[in-house]
Amino acid sequence: MGRILAIDVGQKRIGLAVTDPLGIIATGLDTVSISKVFEYLAAYSEKEKIDLFIIGHPLQMNNKPSESVKYIEPFFKKLKKTFPDIPVRFADERFTSKLAKQAIIAGGHSKEARKNKAMIDKISAVIMLQSFLDQENF
Repeated sequence: MGRILAIDVGQKRIGLAVTDPLGIIATGLDTVSISKVFEYLAAYSEKEKIDLFIIGHPLQMNNKPSESVKYIEPFFKKLKKTFPDIPVRFADERFTSKLAKQAIIAGGHSKEARKNKAMIDKISAVIMLQSFLDQENF
């Protein structure tokens, strides 16, 4: 069985999380600049089998897409074209950044760590992926 890889798309950085080989637990993988993410994903997919990509789909409280969709849609299209054999699904990512910041605080990290956007992006991807796993009963 392959892994499920979650992608939290931002304007500058991409937070990545991945499941264990059994698809039970989400773990932070990395934070990559948007310009290098496809190179990173290609290298990772050579080492590990990916069964599914999950992309964060930011929704507003009224369930309508947020402004962020304007840069997520092109990313989605390029991902499908680059990895045509790997299915892609969207997952609601509302509040993941806020939850990530709370997790950093609860973990006792410094104020400086709380401002580390790369860490926040990676933890957001973990939260999104674990939530997806819990909802889908993987």
